[in-house]
Amino acid sequence: MIVASGSFGDSKSIKLTLTTIYIKMDPTVDDDDAIGPTRSLSLWFENEIMEISIYWVHLLVVLCLGMFMKSLCHDENTDANVYIVTLRQAPAAHYYGELRSDFTHGSPSSERLNIHKPRFRNTSRTDRRYSSHIAQVHDSLLKRVLRGEKYLKLYSYHYLINGFAVLVTPLQADKLSRRSEVANVILDFSVKTATTHTPQFLGLPNGAWIQEGGFEYAGEGIVIGFVDTGIDPTHPSFADDISEHPYPVPAHFSGICEVTREFPSGSCNRKLVGARHFAASAITRGIFNSTQDYASPFDGDGHGTHTASVAAGNHGVPVVVAGHHFGNASGMAPRSHIAVYKALYRSFGGFAADVVAAIDQAAQDGVDIISLSITPNRRPPGIATFFNPIDMALLSAVKAGIFAVQAAGNTGPSPKSMSSFSPWIYTVGAVSHDRVYSNSMVLGNNLTINGAGLAPGTDGTMYTLILATHALNNETTTVKDMYVGECQDSSRFNQDLVQGNLLMCSYSIRFVLGLSTIKQALQTAKNLSATGVVFYMDPFVIGFQLNPVPLQMPGIIIPSSDISKVLLQYYNSSLERDELTKKIIKFGAVASICGGLKANYSNAAPKVMYYSARGPDPEDGFLDDADIMKPNLVAPGNSIWAAWSSVGTDSVEFQGENFAMMSGTSMAAPHVAGLAALIKQNFPSFSPSAIASALSTTASPHEKNGGPIMAQRAYANPDLNQSPATPFDMGSGFVNATAALNPGLIFDSSYDDYMMFLCGINGSAPVVLNYTGQNCWVYNYTVGGADLNLPSIMIAKLNQSKTIQRSVINVAGNETYTVGWTAPYGVSMKVVPLHFSTVYGERQVLSVYLNATTNSSVASFGRIGLFGNQGHIVNIPLSVIVKMSH
Repeated sequence: MIVASGSFGDSKSIKLTLTTIYIKMDPTVDDDDAIGPTRSLSLWFENEIMEISIYWVHLLVVLCLGMFMKSLCHDENTDANVYIVTLRQAPAAHYYGELRSDFTHGSPSSERLNIHKPRFRNTSRTDRRYSSHIAQVHDSLLKRVLRGEKYLKLYSYHYLINGFAVLVTPLQADKLSRRSEVANVILDFSVKTATTHTPQFLGLPNGAWIQEGGFEYAGEGIVIGFVDTGIDPTHPSFADDISEHPYPVPAHFSGICEVTREFPSGSCNRKLVGARHFAASAITRGIFNSTQDYASPFDGDGHGTHTASVAAGNHGVPVVVAGHHFGNASGMAPRSHIAVYKALYRSFGGFAADVVAAIDQAAQDGVDIISLSITPNRRPPGIATFFNPIDMALLSAVKAGIFAVQAAGNTGPSPKSMSSFSPWIYTVGAVSHDRVYSNSMVLGNNLTINGAGLAPGTDGTMYTLILATHALNNETTTVKDMYVGECQDSSRFNQDLVQGNLLMCSYSIRFVLGLSTIKQALQTAKNLSATGVVFYMDPFVIGFQLNPVPLQMPGIIIPSSDISKVLLQYYNSSLERDELTKKIIKFGAVASICGGLKANYSNAAPKVMYYSARGPDPEDGFLDDADIMKPNLVAPGNSIWAAWSSVGTDSVEFQGENFAMMSGTSMAAPHVAGLAALIKQNFPSFSPSAIASALSTTASPHEKNGGPIMAQRAYANPDLNQSPATPFDMGSGFVNATAALNPGLIFDSSYDDYMMFLCGINGSAPVVLNYTGQNCWVYNYTVGGADLNLPSIMIAKLNQSKTIQRSVINVAGNETYTVGWTAPYGVSMKVVPLHFSTVYGERQVLSVYLNATTNSSVASFGRIGLFGNQGHIVNIPLSVIVKMSH
C-alpha cells in the first residue's frame, strides 16, 4: 500500500512510504530468519535519495508532513482537509469473488441447499502487483487533475473500495469530484472507541467449547481482525506456547507483522499472527504524538488489548490486580488467531480514512471476522446513514465472506441513539452479567453502608474515621486549597492524626475528569500510614455510575451522594468539640470495612445497561426510522475483566496492571466476535448472514431466572429507572453461545440482497454507483428493509396492511416445526404455514400478514417462534412503530 505520496508543486516533489519491517508468518523459519525485506523511508528531493533507519521514520514523516502542510496552507483562504475519494471502477474484492454460501433459487416454498465453492478470478487477496497497479492509477489521476498543485495522498484503497485518501483544499476536492472517473468525494470524519467469568455465564465450558472439542480447540484456525488501539504483544493472553497443543498456522491468512522499537521482532507468533498500524490521516492534522500514541501496533491505551483478549485471549491466564487474585481469564474463542489493525489512538481517537485503510488491509490479509469496538462521532450525513465509507467498506468485506461485528455505541439510553446502522453489520448492545463485586462498611451505630471497590477489608476490626479536611497540617487550609479533601497531596496533612485510622476523602467531579485519581489518594493514605480509605461522593456528582476499581489497602467508595450524607451525618454527630474554641478534641466515629474482593453471583442478569445505544435504527439525518432492527442482540459488556496493556491509560486506576475491569458496548462486541469464530469453525461454509442468523434466532428474551430482561432507562440512578426491555433495547435478546452452534434453521441474505435494499432507497442510485461501481438498473427489482431476509421484522410505518415473507433453510436434519406468535399491540397478524416439515438443505418460505387495528404512533412489539420437534427454537422479534388502520 502506498501510504503517502504527494507534490509540493512544480519545483520539487516528495514521496513518503511509511516504513515497517515485517515478519512473514512462516512456521519453518526462526524469528531471526523470518524478517522480510525492509521497506525503508525514501525521500526524493530533486532526485537525491536518502535511506533512513526505521527508528527515525515517524519523526521524518511528521517533519515532512509539517513542511507539506506549511506549503499547502501558505496561500490565503486555503484550508486543507483529508478527503476520501472513491472511483467508479470496482475494487479487487468484487473481482475476487464472493466467499460465501450461495443458495440456488427454485420452488418458492421449498428448495434444496446448494453450497458452491468460492469463485476465484484472476486477482487474489495477496496479489501485490494488482495493488501496485491501482496505486499507480490513483497517482496518475491526481497528477492529471491537480497538475502543478500541492497535495498529499495518504492511502490507496484497492481491495474493498477503489479509492484513496488525500490531503487537499476544498477547491481541489471539487476538481476531483468533477472527474468522470471519480464516484464520490467525502470529507474525513472522526471516530471513537465505544473477562474471568463471562465464559461461565454464557455456558461455554460445558456447552459450546465441548462441541468444539474443549477449550484447547475452540476457535482454532479462525482469524479475528481487530480495528482498535493496538495490542500489547507481551501479554500472556496472546502467547502461543502456554499449551501442549501447538497452534497451527492459518494457511488462508497472509498478513504481516510490523517491527518497531515498541513492537520488536518476535512480537507476533502463531497466536498473534499479524499487526499493523494506520495513522496517516491523524498525522496530517498535526495531532499525532509519537510518545503517547506509538507509531506502531503497540497499544498505548489499553482498549485494543482488552477487546482482543475478550474475544480470543488464551484460556486459564491468572488475573492478578493490585496484588489480589480474581480468577483465571479466557477469551470466548481461546484458540482463535488474532490480527491487529491499529487505527485508534489514546490521545485523539481516530479518523475514518485510517479506519477504512485498516478494514481494507484486514480483508486483503484474509481475516474471517472483523471486530469493531468503535463508532462514528456523528451520524453520517446524506440520504441514508448506510452510505458512509466505513459501512460501505464493510459491505464489500461481507461480499468477501467476512463477518463484521460492531459495538452499538455508548450513547444510550435515549431512543434512536444507535451508532451502528447497516443490516450487513452485526450490532451488539451491552448488558450486565451475574457477577457483582460488592463492598460495604459497618458504622459504629450498627448501620451498614453499601459501596464499591476491589479492596481488602479490616477483618471486622473497627477503626476511627477521620475526615481529610479535619486532618490538615498547620500550613494548610481549605481556603488555600479547596480540593485538599480529595487527598491528592500527603504533604497537606498531619500524619499524627491520620496514622492508624480510616481517612475519609471526597470523590468529586475532578475524579471523573481525571484531574484527581483514586491511585493518588491511596498513595497519600499510604504515606500517612492510614489503615484504609473511605471515599464519599461529593453532592454535586449526581447519578454517577462507578465501576469497581482496585484498592491496594482496605477501602470503599460510596457511589451515592445520598448515602454519603448518611455517613457524614454519623461522622459529624460523633465529633467532640471544645465548647469555647469549637475545635475538635475527639474523633468518635468508627467503622469496619467488609472488603470487596469476593464476587457475588446471585444478582439477576442480564440487564441492558443505561449507556447501551438504543434503536430504532435512524435511517437518515432527519431521524426517520429505518426498517432495520438494531441492535441485533446484547452480550456481556459491564464490569468485564480482560487483558490490559502494560502502559494502558484508558483507565487510570488500572495503570501498570496486566488486567482491567472495563464497561461499554466496546466490551460486548468482542464477546460476539469470539462466539462467531466458534460458529465459523463449526460451519465453515456459513455466510456472514448465516452466522448472524444463528446468533440472533437462538438469543433469549429472558434473564437467567426466567423473567423478562430489564433495561435501564436513565443515567441517574439507573436501577431505580428500569422496565422490561424491548427489541429496541436488546434486539433478538441475550446471546446464547451453545444454542447458536445448533440453530436448526437459518435466514440467509446475499450481497445482492443488500444491494437491492440500497437501490430501493429513494434517490440512492447515484450514491450506490459511486460507492460500489454497480448500477441499480442491473437489478430487476428492489426491496425495502422490512423485506430483507433478516431474522427480525421491523416496520417503521404500517399503513393498513402489509405482507412480509421470510425464508429459512434447514441446517440440522429432518424436523417438523410449529409456528406461534404474539402480535404487537394495535396489530392483528397471521403466519402461514402454521406447521411445516423440512429436511437438511431445504428452504421453507413463511408469509407474515399484518393488519393495523388502531391508529397509533407508539411502538409496539411482538414475536414469532418456530418450535421444532427435535428441540430447535427459532426466535424472530417483531416491531411496528406507526400504525394507520384507515
